[in-house]
Amino acid sequence: MDFARIRTPQRPTAGSRRIRFAAWTAAAALTAAGIGGWLLYARLDHNRTTTDLDAALGAERPRRAVAGALNILLLGSDSRAGHNQRYGADEGSARSDTAMLVHLARGRTRAVVVSIPRDTMVNRPACPLPGGGTARAEGPVMVNTAFETGGPACSVKTVEQLGQVRIDHVIGVDFNGFKELVDAVGGVRITTDSPIHDHYSHLDLDAGSHLLNGEQALGLVRTRHGVGDGSDLARIRLQQAFMTALARQLTSSGLLTDPVRLYKVADTATRAITTDQGLSSVSDLLGLARSLAGLKPSDTDFLTLPVGPYPPDHNRLAVKQPEAAALWRAIRNDTAAPAREK
Repeated sequence: MDFARIRTPQRPTAGSRRIRFAAWTAAAALTAAGIGGWLLYARLDHNRTTTDLDAALGAERPRRAVAGALNILLLGSDSRAGHNQRYGADEGSARSDTAMLVHLARGRTRAVVVSIPRDTMVNRPACPLPGGGTARAEGPVMVNTAFETGGPACSVKTVEQLGQVRIDHVIGVDFNGFKELVDAVGGVRITTDSPIHDHYSHLDLDAGSHLLNGEQALGLVRTRHGVGDGSDLARIRLQQAFMTALARQLTSSGLLTDPVRLYKVADTATRAITTDQGLSSVSDLLGLARSLAGLKPSDTDFLTLPVGPYPPDHNRLAVKQPEAAALWRAIRNDTAAPAREK
Protein backbone atom coordinates (compact mmCIF):
# COMPACT_ATOMS: atom_id res chain seq x y z
CA MET A 1 0.00 0.00 0.00
CA ASP A 2 1.23 3.55 -0.81
CA PHE A 3 0.83 5.33 2.58
CA ALA A 4 1.74 8.75 1.07
CA ARG A 5 -1.58 8.74 -0.80
CA ILE A 6 -3.79 8.22 2.27
CA ARG A 7 -5.89 11.33 2.87
CA THR A 8 -7.53 12.66 6.01
CA PRO A 9 -11.16 11.50 6.05
CA GLN A 10 -13.75 14.14 5.26
CA ARG A 11 -17.23 14.33 6.73
CA PRO A 12 -19.34 12.03 4.60
CA THR A 13 -22.14 13.32 2.41
CA ALA A 14 -25.59 11.68 2.39
CA GLY A 15 -24.65 9.88 -0.83
CA SER A 16 -21.40 8.60 0.56
CA ARG A 17 -23.17 7.46 3.74
CA ARG A 18 -25.60 5.42 1.63
CA ILE A 19 -22.71 3.90 -0.31
CA ARG A 20 -20.83 3.09 2.87
CA PHE A 21 -23.97 1.61 4.47
CA ALA A 22 -24.46 -0.56 1.41
CA ALA A 23 -20.82 -1.65 1.55
CA TRP A 24 -21.07 -2.55 5.24
CA THR A 25 -24.34 -4.39 4.59
CA ALA A 26 -22.70 -6.39 1.78
CA ALA A 27 -19.68 -7.11 3.96
CA ALA A 28 -21.91 -8.26 6.81
CA ALA A 29 -23.89 -10.46 4.43
CA LEU A 30 -20.72 -12.03 3.06
CA THR A 31 -19.41 -12.58 6.58
CA ALA A 32 -22.69 -14.18 7.62
CA ALA A 33 -22.66 -16.32 4.50
CA GLY A 34 -19.09 -17.36 5.22
CA ILE A 35 -19.95 -18.28 8.80
CA GLY A 36 -23.11 -20.01 7.65
CA GLY A 37 -21.19 -21.91 5.00
CA TRP A 38 -18.60 -22.94 7.56
CA LEU A 39 -21.32 -24.12 9.93
CA LEU A 40 -22.94 -26.13 7.12
CA TYR A 41 -19.61 -27.71 6.23
CA ALA A 42 -18.95 -28.40 9.91
CA ARG A 43 -22.33 -30.10 10.21
CA LEU A 44 -21.72 -32.17 7.11
CA ASP A 45 -18.21 -33.11 8.21
CA HIS A 46 -19.67 -34.11 11.58
CA ASN A 47 -21.84 -36.61 9.70
CA ARG A 48 -18.79 -38.42 8.35
CA THR A 49 -17.92 -42.02 9.22
CA THR A 50 -14.41 -42.94 8.09
CA THR A 51 -11.98 -45.84 7.85
CA ASP A 52 -8.22 -45.27 8.02
CA LEU A 53 -7.01 -47.58 5.24
CA ASP A 54 -3.36 -46.59 5.48
CA ALA A 55 -3.20 -47.33 9.19
CA ALA A 56 -5.14 -50.58 8.83
CA LEU A 57 -3.33 -52.02 5.81
CA GLY A 58 0.22 -50.74 6.23
CA ALA A 59 2.81 -50.50 3.49
CA GLU A 60 2.58 -53.98 1.94
CA ARG A 61 0.13 -53.09 -0.79
CA PRO A 62 0.22 -52.91 -4.62
CA ARG A 63 2.00 -49.82 -5.89
CA ARG A 64 0.14 -46.95 -7.52
CA ALA A 65 0.91 -47.53 -11.18
CA VAL A 66 -0.23 -44.35 -12.93
CA ALA A 67 -0.19 -40.87 -11.41
CA GLY A 68 -3.55 -39.13 -11.63
CA ALA A 69 -5.69 -42.25 -12.00
CA LEU A 70 -7.91 -43.33 -9.12
CA ASN A 71 -9.39 -46.65 -8.02
CA ILE A 72 -12.43 -46.51 -5.73
CA LEU A 73 -14.07 -49.58 -4.22
CA LEU A 74 -17.85 -49.21 -3.79
CA LEU A 75 -19.38 -51.59 -1.24
CA GLY A 76 -23.05 -52.23 -0.58
CA SER A 77 -23.58 -53.69 2.89
CA ASP A 78 -26.44 -56.10 3.62
CA SER A 79 -26.46 -55.17 7.31
CA ARG A 80 -29.85 -55.61 9.00
CA ALA A 81 -28.94 -53.42 11.98
CA GLY A 82 -30.93 -50.31 12.91
CA HIS A 83 -33.28 -49.09 10.19
CA ASN A 84 -32.32 -52.09 8.03
CA GLN A 85 -34.11 -54.60 10.28
CA ARG A 86 -37.20 -54.56 8.05
CA TYR A 87 -35.12 -56.48 5.45
CA GLY A 88 -34.35 -59.39 7.77
CA ALA A 89 -33.18 -60.34 11.23
CA ASP A 90 -30.05 -58.64 12.51
CA GLU A 91 -27.51 -61.41 13.09
CA GLY A 92 -24.80 -59.01 14.20
CA SER A 93 -22.75 -59.10 10.98
CA ALA A 94 -22.91 -57.92 7.39
CA ARG A 95 -21.53 -58.90 4.00
CA SER A 96 -20.87 -56.78 0.93
CA ASP A 97 -23.24 -58.34 -1.57
CA THR A 98 -22.42 -55.52 -3.99
CA ALA A 99 -18.79 -54.67 -4.80
CA MET A 100 -17.76 -52.44 -7.69
CA LEU A 101 -14.27 -51.24 -8.50
CA VAL A 102 -14.48 -47.81 -10.13
CA HIS A 103 -11.38 -46.91 -12.14
CA LEU A 104 -11.15 -43.20 -13.01
CA ALA A 105 -8.61 -42.61 -15.75
CA ARG A 106 -5.98 -39.92 -15.57
CA GLY A 107 -7.52 -36.64 -16.71
CA ARG A 108 -11.01 -38.06 -15.97
CA THR A 109 -11.65 -38.69 -19.66
CA ARG A 110 -13.12 -42.16 -19.08
CA ALA A 111 -14.07 -44.60 -16.36
CA VAL A 112 -14.40 -48.35 -15.96
CA VAL A 113 -16.71 -49.92 -13.38
CA VAL A 114 -15.95 -53.58 -12.64
CA SER A 115 -18.60 -55.54 -10.72
CA ILE A 116 -17.19 -58.36 -8.61
CA PRO A 117 -19.84 -61.09 -8.17
CA ARG A 118 -20.42 -61.89 -4.51
CA ASP A 119 -20.27 -65.66 -5.19
CA THR A 120 -16.70 -65.45 -6.55
CA MET A 121 -14.38 -67.78 -4.64
CA VAL A 122 -11.10 -66.19 -3.57
CA ASN A 123 -8.24 -66.66 -1.14
CA ARG A 124 -8.83 -64.00 1.49
CA PRO A 125 -5.61 -62.58 2.99
CA ALA A 126 -5.00 -62.05 6.69
CA CYS A 127 -7.00 -58.96 7.66
CA PRO A 128 -6.89 -56.47 10.52
CA LEU A 129 -9.97 -56.61 12.74
CA PRO A 130 -11.83 -53.38 13.62
CA GLY A 131 -11.53 -54.11 17.34
CA GLY A 132 -7.87 -55.08 17.18
CA GLY A 133 -6.00 -58.23 16.25
CA THR A 134 -5.84 -60.01 12.92
CA ALA A 135 -8.06 -62.52 11.17
CA ARG A 136 -6.03 -65.35 9.64
CA ALA A 137 -5.92 -65.87 5.90
CA GLU A 138 -8.59 -68.23 4.62
CA GLY A 139 -9.66 -69.71 1.33
CA PRO A 140 -11.24 -70.45 -0.87
CA VAL A 141 -14.16 -68.35 0.45
CA MET A 142 -16.79 -66.14 -1.15
CA VAL A 143 -15.42 -62.67 -1.79
CA ASN A 144 -18.24 -60.97 0.12
CA THR A 145 -17.16 -62.63 3.38
CA ALA A 146 -14.19 -60.26 3.58
CA PHE A 147 -16.50 -57.44 4.67
CA GLU A 148 -18.07 -59.67 7.31
CA THR A 149 -14.61 -60.58 8.61
CA GLY A 150 -12.90 -57.22 8.77
CA GLY A 151 -15.14 -54.51 7.36
CA PRO A 152 -14.15 -52.17 4.49
CA ALA A 153 -10.41 -52.54 5.12
CA CYS A 154 -10.57 -56.31 4.67
CA SER A 155 -12.62 -55.93 1.49
CA VAL A 156 -10.01 -53.53 0.14
CA LYS A 157 -7.14 -55.87 1.02
CA THR A 158 -8.94 -58.82 -0.59
CA VAL A 159 -9.60 -56.98 -3.86
CA GLU A 160 -6.06 -55.64 -3.92
CA GLN A 161 -4.72 -59.18 -3.61
CA LEU A 162 -7.20 -60.47 -6.19
CA GLY A 163 -6.18 -58.03 -8.91
CA GLN A 164 -2.85 -56.63 -7.67
CA VAL A 165 -4.51 -53.23 -8.06
CA ARG A 166 -4.04 -50.44 -5.53
CA ILE A 167 -7.33 -49.15 -4.08
CA ASP A 168 -7.14 -45.42 -3.36
CA HIS A 169 -10.53 -44.93 -1.72
CA VAL A 170 -13.43 -46.97 -0.37
CA ILE A 171 -17.08 -45.93 -0.11
CA GLY A 172 -19.65 -48.08 1.67
CA VAL A 173 -23.43 -47.73 1.94
CA ASP A 174 -26.15 -49.84 3.58
CA PHE A 175 -29.77 -50.42 2.56
CA ASN A 176 -31.24 -47.40 4.32
CA GLY A 177 -28.44 -45.09 3.18
CA PHE A 178 -28.96 -46.18 -0.43
CA LYS A 179 -32.68 -45.39 -0.24
CA GLU A 180 -32.00 -41.96 1.26
CA LEU A 181 -29.50 -41.12 -1.48
CA VAL A 182 -31.92 -42.05 -4.27
CA ASP A 183 -34.72 -40.02 -2.68
CA ALA A 184 -32.38 -37.07 -2.21
CA VAL A 185 -31.64 -36.86 -5.95
CA GLY A 186 -35.34 -37.02 -6.76
CA GLY A 187 -35.52 -40.67 -7.78
CA VAL A 188 -34.04 -42.41 -10.82
CA ARG A 189 -35.88 -43.10 -14.07
CA ILE A 190 -35.44 -46.50 -15.72
CA THR A 191 -37.22 -48.43 -18.45
CA THR A 192 -37.94 -52.15 -18.15
CA ASP A 193 -38.60 -54.29 -21.21
CA SER A 194 -40.54 -56.86 -19.20
CA PRO A 195 -42.27 -56.97 -15.79
CA ILE A 196 -40.19 -57.59 -12.66
CA HIS A 197 -41.92 -59.17 -9.69
CA ASP A 198 -39.82 -60.38 -6.76
CA HIS A 199 -41.43 -60.77 -3.33
CA TYR A 200 -38.00 -61.34 -1.78
CA SER A 201 -36.85 -57.81 -2.66
CA HIS A 202 -40.40 -56.37 -2.49
CA LEU A 203 -40.26 -55.19 -6.09
CA ASP A 204 -43.25 -55.03 -8.45
CA LEU A 205 -42.70 -53.25 -11.75
CA ASP A 206 -44.66 -53.56 -14.97
CA ALA A 207 -42.89 -53.20 -18.29
CA GLY A 208 -42.28 -49.56 -19.23
CA SER A 209 -40.79 -46.36 -17.85
CA HIS A 210 -40.61 -45.82 -14.10
CA LEU A 211 -39.32 -43.07 -11.82
CA LEU A 212 -38.03 -45.19 -8.94
CA ASN A 213 -38.05 -43.87 -5.41
CA GLY A 214 -35.51 -45.08 -2.87
CA GLU A 215 -37.48 -48.15 -1.79
CA GLN A 216 -38.11 -49.25 -5.38
CA ALA A 217 -34.52 -48.61 -6.40
CA LEU A 218 -33.28 -50.73 -3.50
CA GLY A 219 -35.60 -53.52 -4.60
CA LEU A 220 -34.25 -53.26 -8.15
CA VAL A 221 -30.56 -53.52 -7.23
CA ARG A 222 -31.28 -56.35 -4.78
CA THR A 223 -33.53 -58.50 -6.96
CA ARG A 224 -32.29 -61.83 -8.27
CA HIS A 225 -35.40 -63.99 -8.41
CA GLY A 226 -37.37 -61.62 -10.62
CA VAL A 227 -34.98 -61.51 -13.58
CA GLY A 228 -32.99 -63.84 -15.83
CA ASP A 229 -31.84 -67.09 -14.29
CA GLY A 230 -32.04 -65.77 -10.72
CA SER A 231 -28.26 -65.63 -10.35
CA ASP A 232 -26.05 -62.90 -8.96
CA LEU A 233 -24.85 -62.21 -12.52
CA ALA A 234 -28.42 -61.29 -13.52
CA ARG A 235 -28.62 -58.94 -10.54
CA ILE A 236 -25.33 -57.32 -11.54
CA ARG A 237 -26.74 -56.49 -14.98
CA LEU A 238 -29.64 -54.68 -13.29
CA GLN A 239 -27.27 -52.85 -10.95
CA GLN A 240 -25.17 -51.66 -13.88
CA ALA A 241 -28.27 -50.50 -15.76
CA PHE A 242 -29.36 -48.59 -12.67
CA MET A 243 -25.92 -46.98 -12.25
CA THR A 244 -26.00 -45.88 -15.90
CA ALA A 245 -29.43 -44.32 -15.41
CA LEU A 246 -28.30 -42.59 -12.22
CA ALA A 247 -25.20 -41.15 -13.92
CA ARG A 248 -27.30 -39.91 -16.82
CA GLN A 249 -29.77 -38.24 -14.49
CA LEU A 250 -27.12 -36.55 -12.35
CA THR A 251 -25.44 -35.04 -15.42
CA SER A 252 -28.70 -33.76 -16.93
CA SER A 253 -30.61 -32.58 -13.86
CA GLY A 254 -28.60 -29.44 -13.05
CA LEU A 255 -27.90 -30.70 -9.54
CA LEU A 256 -24.54 -28.94 -9.24
CA THR A 257 -26.11 -25.57 -10.07
CA ASP A 258 -28.92 -25.87 -7.49
CA PRO A 259 -27.46 -25.04 -4.04
CA VAL A 260 -30.53 -26.19 -2.09
CA ARG A 261 -30.70 -29.59 -3.77
CA LEU A 262 -26.92 -29.97 -3.68
CA TYR A 263 -26.84 -29.34 0.07
CA LYS A 264 -29.66 -31.83 0.61
CA VAL A 265 -27.82 -34.50 -1.36
CA ALA A 266 -24.51 -33.73 0.37
CA ASP A 267 -26.19 -33.82 3.79
CA THR A 268 -27.77 -37.18 2.97
CA ALA A 269 -24.59 -38.60 1.47
CA THR A 270 -22.40 -37.71 4.42
CA ARG A 271 -24.81 -39.50 6.76
CA ALA A 272 -25.42 -42.45 4.45
CA ILE A 273 -21.89 -43.50 3.48
CA THR A 274 -18.69 -44.70 5.09
CA THR A 275 -15.42 -43.68 3.44
CA ASP A 276 -11.70 -43.84 4.00
CA GLN A 277 -9.98 -40.83 5.53
CA GLY A 278 -8.86 -39.65 2.09
CA LEU A 279 -12.51 -38.74 1.47
CA SER A 280 -13.17 -37.72 5.05
CA SER A 281 -14.39 -34.16 4.46
CA VAL A 282 -17.10 -32.54 2.40
CA SER A 283 -14.44 -30.65 0.46
CA ASP A 284 -12.81 -33.98 -0.45
CA LEU A 285 -16.11 -35.35 -1.75
CA LEU A 286 -16.98 -32.16 -3.62
CA GLY A 287 -13.49 -32.08 -5.14
CA LEU A 288 -13.96 -35.61 -6.41
CA ALA A 289 -17.42 -34.74 -7.78
CA ARG A 290 -16.13 -31.63 -9.56
CA SER A 291 -13.33 -33.63 -11.17
CA LEU A 292 -16.01 -35.79 -12.80
CA ALA A 293 -18.05 -32.88 -14.17
CA GLY A 294 -16.81 -33.46 -17.73
CA LEU A 295 -17.25 -37.23 -17.66
CA LYS A 296 -20.29 -38.27 -19.70
CA PRO A 297 -22.22 -41.50 -19.07
CA SER A 298 -21.04 -42.69 -22.49
CA ASP A 299 -17.45 -42.39 -21.25
CA THR A 300 -18.08 -45.07 -18.59
CA ASP A 301 -17.75 -48.77 -19.38
CA PHE A 302 -19.58 -51.18 -17.05
CA LEU A 303 -17.95 -54.61 -16.89
CA THR A 304 -18.15 -57.73 -14.76
CA LEU A 305 -15.06 -59.55 -13.54
CA PRO A 306 -14.67 -62.55 -15.88
CA VAL A 307 -15.88 -65.64 -14.03
CA GLY A 308 -17.01 -69.18 -14.75
CA PRO A 309 -18.41 -72.15 -12.80
CA TYR A 310 -16.52 -73.14 -9.66
CA PRO A 311 -15.91 -76.89 -10.15
CA PRO A 312 -16.48 -78.03 -6.55
CA ASP A 313 -19.79 -76.13 -6.34
CA HIS A 314 -21.64 -74.82 -9.38
CA ASN A 315 -23.57 -72.41 -7.14
CA ARG A 316 -20.30 -70.53 -6.80
CA LEU A 317 -18.02 -68.81 -9.30
CA ALA A 318 -14.31 -69.02 -10.14
CA VAL A 319 -12.21 -66.21 -11.60
CA LYS A 320 -11.75 -66.86 -15.31
CA GLN A 321 -8.23 -66.65 -16.72
CA PRO A 322 -6.56 -65.22 -18.72
CA GLU A 323 -9.47 -62.79 -19.22
CA ALA A 324 -9.45 -61.51 -15.64
CA ALA A 325 -5.68 -60.96 -15.69
CA ALA A 326 -6.01 -58.86 -18.86
CA LEU A 327 -8.70 -56.68 -17.24
CA TRP A 328 -6.68 -56.13 -14.06
CA ARG A 329 -3.61 -55.29 -16.15
CA ALA A 330 -5.54 -52.61 -18.07
CA ILE A 331 -6.67 -51.04 -14.80
CA ARG A 332 -3.15 -51.08 -13.36
CA ASN A 333 -1.74 -49.45 -16.50
CA ASP A 334 -4.68 -47.06 -17.02
CA THR A 335 -5.29 -48.37 -20.53
CA ALA A 336 -8.48 -49.30 -22.36
CA ALA A 337 -10.23 -52.37 -20.96
CA PRO A 338 -10.18 -55.50 -23.15
CA ALA A 339 -13.14 -55.94 -25.49
CA ARG A 340 -16.03 -57.78 -23.93
CA GLU A 341 -17.04 -61.22 -25.13
CA LYS A 342 -19.99 -61.24 -27.54
